[in-house]
Amino acid sequence: MTLSLAQIESLREAYGERLQVNVSRKRYTAARIGGNADVMITVETSEELAQVGQSLWQADIPFVILGSGSNVLVSDAGVRQVVVLNRAKKVDFNQQSLHPNVLVESGVNFGALARQAAAHGLSGLEWAAGIPGTVGGAIYGNAGAHGSDMSKTLLMAKILHHKGSNGDPSHDILREDWTVERFEYGYRSSSLKRQPGEVVILSAKLQLVQSKPEAVQAKMDEYNVKRRSSQPSGASMGSIFKNPAGDYAGRLIEAAGLKGKKIGKVEVSQKHANFFITQDSASASDYADLIRMVQKQVQKKFGISLELEIELLGDWTER
Repeated sequence: MTLSLAQIESLREAYGERLQVNVSRKRYTAARIGGNADVMITVETSEELAQVGQSLWQADIPFVILGSGSNVLVSDAGVRQVVVLNRAKKVDFNQQSLHPNVLVESGVNFGALARQAAAHGLSGLEWAAGIPGTVGGAIYGNAGAHGSDMSKTLLMAKILHHKGSNGDPSHDILREDWTVERFEYGYRSSSLKRQPGEVVILSAKLQLVQSKPEAVQAKMDEYNVKRRSSQPSGASMGSIFKNPAGDYAGRLIEAAGLKGKKIGKVEVSQKHANFFITQDSASASDYADLIRMVQKQVQKKFGISLELEIELLGDWTER
């Protein structure tokens, strides 16, 4: 859906300088590729995020939330939906109870949060130190590493829930506290990811364990060494495919002889085959073509269909 000039002007009146038009996605995604967003609205707090989400739902204007852009591939043709850039970054550590926790807005960088917890001597987020995405993205996709994931960390999330219109749309938009069970987590999956567009994650409470800064930092350093030794540096979106049951996507791709395979300016990493490396002037089309080629070759050689871990964002109608 392309917004009309009247809709854009109405949004401009509501959001002023927080609204931008024709914004390049390259600055806002980890892969540094993709076309422009027709409209982008920046929010700085979870309350602003809730207000924008509610008003867009009430106006029947489709939108997508973008945090760090670490797990999305934006089409070269750009994004017709309104992009809501989530910069809500309030953090509040609670160390006074027997069960320490942290209240955090959904736009906070997850890796930075893990490092803050370490400085407070709080354990439980060491596994997240190398994750470049936001807390909201981690909740949405059940991000994980080193044997842990969000399903083991999340206590509760405050969400804005759009249940669909039954006359007055405002009556169908609720603020709710969801316990971890409501997310129905699976491997890199959640009820939100399986039914996108119905929920906006505003903030969350994550469980922690009292420890000592040096002990937490030592564990994080151990994980960082493992990550640097096994994963490539440079512009990438992290793991491209989910690991199939009982196997690893990287092993299958390597066994199919695809390490170093390149289409345009995008290459299957020589260091870890489930990572793609982009060069300057790479296109989303190169990325998508390489994804399809890898899927086709793995399916042909092993009879296994690799499922994307990243998400496609934007206008892919010509693909």
